[in-house]
Amino acid sequence: MTTDVRAAHADPAPYRALAHAPQDRHIDVIDQRALPHEIVSLRIADAETAARAIRDMAIRGAPLIGAVGAYGLALALDHDASDAALARAHSALDATRPTAVNLRWALDRVRDRIVGLAAPMRAAAAWTEADAIAAEDVAINHAIGKHALAILRDIAQHRGGPVRVMTHCNAGALATCGWGTATAPIFLAHAEGMPVHVWVSETRPRLQGASLTAWELAQRGVPHTLVVDGAAGLLMARGEVDVVFVGADRVARNGDVCNKIGTYDKALAARDNGVPFYAAVPSPTIDWRASDGAGIPIEVRAADEILTVTGRDEHGRTTRVTIAPPSTPALNYAFDVTPARLVTGIVTERGVAQATHAALAALQGDRTAP
Repeated sequence: MTTDVRAAHADPAPYRALAHAPQDRHIDVIDQRALPHEIVSLRIADAETAARAIRDMAIRGAPLIGAVGAYGLALALDHDASDAALARAHSALDATRPTAVNLRWALDRVRDRIVGLAAPMRAAAAWTEADAIAAEDVAINHAIGKHALAILRDIAQHRGGPVRVMTHCNAGALATCGWGTATAPIFLAHAEGMPVHVWVSETRPRLQGASLTAWELAQRGVPHTLVVDGAAGLLMARGEVDVVFVGADRVARNGDVCNKIGTYDKALAARDNGVPFYAAVPSPTIDWRASDGAGIPIEVRAADEILTVTGRDEHGRTTRVTIAPPSTPALNYAFDVTPARLVTGIVTERGVAQATHAALAALQGDRTAP
C-alpha cells in the first residue's frame, strides 16, 4: 500500500495503516484484527464500512480513527451531498467510538470545510480535506518524534547501555497515518543508531501491545521484549526502565491523560520509582472543552473481549478460545485516566510541556481554546 504524505516527513516503514491514491474513491486499511498472523487489507468504499471498521476495531488508534472518519464522511457525500445526509453521516461516524476526541475533531473539520459549498462541490472538497488530515498526521507525528528524541538522547548520555523504554497499548504507525506517537522517537532513535530496547506490555484485554506493537518493532528491527502488564511495576522497581512513553486518546486541558486501560497503573509505578512518564499526542488530541479527566467519556466494550482470546494454534490455524468459566460476568472498561500530577510531560508537535493548563496553552499558542 502507498499513500501521499509530505515527502520530508515520510515514514520509511514497509507498511501503512491507511492508503489513499488521489484518483480513488475508496481507501485501503490494514485490518488490525488479523495481525500479527496475517496482513489483511480491508477496502473501505462507503461510510457504513468506515463506521463498522472503527466500531469493530479493524482500525484503531485516535489519529487513525480521525482520518478514517474524515474519509468516511467524504464517502457519504459521494452518495448524497445534502445537509441532511451530511448530518446523518457525521452523527453515525461520531457514535462509533466515544473516547477518542480526534474522531469528532476530524469530522467537524471536514464538515466545516464543506458546509458552505454547493452540493456538487462538497464531495471533492471533503476528499481533499481528508487527504490533508492524513498527510498532516504524518508530519505531526514526525515532529512529535523529533521533540521526544531529545529526551532519549539526554538519557543515552547518562547510560552505558541501551535506553530502555516502556510502552503501553499500541501508539505506533498502525494507530496513525505514519510514525506513530509514542513510537516515533523510538523509531527515529533506532534509525540514527542509538541503542534502544523497548519493554512491550501485552495490554489486556485486546493485546494490542503483543499483537501490534511487537509486530511493528519487529518490522523495523527495534530490539524489544514482551512482558505481561503486571510486570511493569517490578521492572521499574528493579531499575530496568529509563522512561515510559504512551499515547493518548484524549487529554483534558488540565493535563489529565486518557489512554488505554492500564496506563494509570504504569504511571503510578513510574512515580513511585522515579521513572519519567510522558504522553506523546498530536495537538488535536487535546480536548480544550474537557476541564479535567472526569469529563472524558470512558468507553465500555463487550465482555467477550475479556472472556476470550484469539491466537494461532500449533497447526497454524487462527482460533478463539474462552479463558473463564461459562457465564462469568466481566466489566470491560477500555480506557482509564492518568491524573496530570503523575505525568512528567506531554509531547506534541509543538514541543514538550508540563501537564498543566497553563503550560499546554502556552505551547499551543493562539490556537488554544479558553
